[in-house]
Amino acid sequence: MEELNQFSMPRIGDMAPDFEAVTTKGKIKLSDFAKDKWIVMFSHPADFTPVCTTEMTGFALRKGEFDELNTELLGLSIDSIHAHLAWVQNVKNNTGVYFNFPIIADLDMSVSKKYGMLMENESTTAAVRAVFFIDPSKKIRLIMYYPLNVGRNMDEIIRSLKALQTADKYKVALPLDWVPGEKVIVPPPATLEEVENRLNDKSIELIDFYLAKKSI
Repeated sequence: MEELNQFSMPRIGDMAPDFEAVTTKGKIKLSDFAKDKWIVMFSHPADFTPVCTTEMTGFALRKGEFDELNTELLGLSIDSIHAHLAWVQNVKNNTGVYFNFPIIADLDMSVSKKYGMLMENESTTAAVRAVFFIDPSKKIRLIMYYPLNVGRNMDEIIRSLKALQTADKYKVALPLDWVPGEKVIVPPPATLEEVENRLNDKSIELIDFYLAKKSI
């Protein structure tokens, strides 16, 4: 992949830039993650800050849902490993919530720069609230960015992950506001024969030849 400058960022469809890093769970290398696992990697601006504490708590409380979706969680901020460890322990002591997933200590900003987490009009020393959805082939499938002062929506993160996995499994698309259990969109026909077959297919909800839904 072409070398990225400090304020560049990878795009949807790119292979996730590989890296080695120190985390609260020891040293990791992205390419060493299990080849059948999805990864949700998310950055926060700083340890011991209020919005970040609520967000990390949200990931921790719902880690079981990510486990069920065969997905590893991976946090990051531009703090030292000692700050991370102290923060994890502080939150556990004060709230009983344990951040039981690796948090990258990106003190040299090497991972943040590779992933475009530094945005010069926000901050050059604190990562914005980025979320990268990385599939088992290590391809970036979805990216979310939030400013420093707005927390993320955990329901939308999990919904998006389920949508990506559903689209892959059934080779379908997902409509506005889709949630599991609702109908999905069948890919549009590519030939006149497929148009005719669709018009006569009683197993789908046909709105028009180019827009059809089905249950899965």
